[in-house]
Amino acid sequence: MRDKNQSNQWPLPALLTSASAAIADLLLRPAFGWQARRSHPRRTVQVRLGISRLRMPVSQRDCAISQRTVMSNAGLWIGAIALCAFASGCKPDDSPFKAENESLRKQMAKQESVVTSLQDGNKVMHQQIDLLNQELRDAQQSAERAKAEAKAASADLAIQAAQAKKLSADVQKTVAAQAAQTIHVEEKGTQTEDIPRPLSTVAKVVEDTLNRNGYHIKVSFKTDQKAVYVTERKISPPISLEVPGSRNQYVLSLHGLPSNITRLNVKADFEKLAQGGRVLSVSAEEVAEIERSLLREVNKALASPSKT
Repeated sequence: MRDKNQSNQWPLPALLTSASAAIADLLLRPAFGWQARRSHPRRTVQVRLGISRLRMPVSQRDCAISQRTVMSNAGLWIGAIALCAFASGCKPDDSPFKAENESLRKQMAKQESVVTSLQDGNKVMHQQIDLLNQELRDAQQSAERAKAEAKAASADLAIQAAQAKKLSADVQKTVAAQAAQTIHVEEKGTQTEDIPRPLSTVAKVVEDTLNRNGYHIKVSFKTDQKAVYVTERKISPPISLEVPGSRNQYVLSLHGLPSNITRLNVKADFEKLAQGGRVLSVSAEEVAEIERSLLREVNKALASPSKT
């Protein structure tokens, strides 16, 4: 009677115990190989260990503790089992990710193709640049060679010009020497004066004096020891019947003497002209005076400070 009342008094704990034992059996069987049996709360619980026939009696208190422990963890285990069942039963729909991955893969393939094309183009461009640089170097070398050849030709031309100039000077000296030997100025009847100046100085003064007085040099040649000047004929028309005109031409010769002395010979071909072009006779003294007048002009120029 007491057991029956107690049994009716704890219907819910008994149910929970049975459920807990079932859940514990389901949970502990795969995990630990244990099997739990239903038992009355007042009785011992027979627990079989694994698949063996050994059984372990568990007291009412121990069973109650085990039931509370199982009941406290049953919710967690049920949630875990439900979550695992939900996770295994619900497969994610990855079709949008597959499409996106395929699109990305195609874009990457296109980009790789573009990069490859750019690399090929860059390689071709570098080849063209190298070719242009080589052509530029060749052109520069050709220009440098042409410049060097032009410089060498210019140097040769300068040498040839210098040689030609020297040869011309030598020829002129030779011709002047030969002319000096062949041309003989008659010193008889001329005005002569030895001037204590070098031949080059006297010759320069003679040229300036002739040009200053209106006598243009027609023929001249000079050497280191001799110089000859022949002027054009200078004509001065008559002013009136009483004052006749004149016509004159100078022939001058210079000879270099020792001690920087120059001998100057002056010969004048002087004539008087009347109106109508008639030539008048002149005396030797008048001609000598014309010659001495030129010597005075030369000495006057040499005495100038700028000529010393």
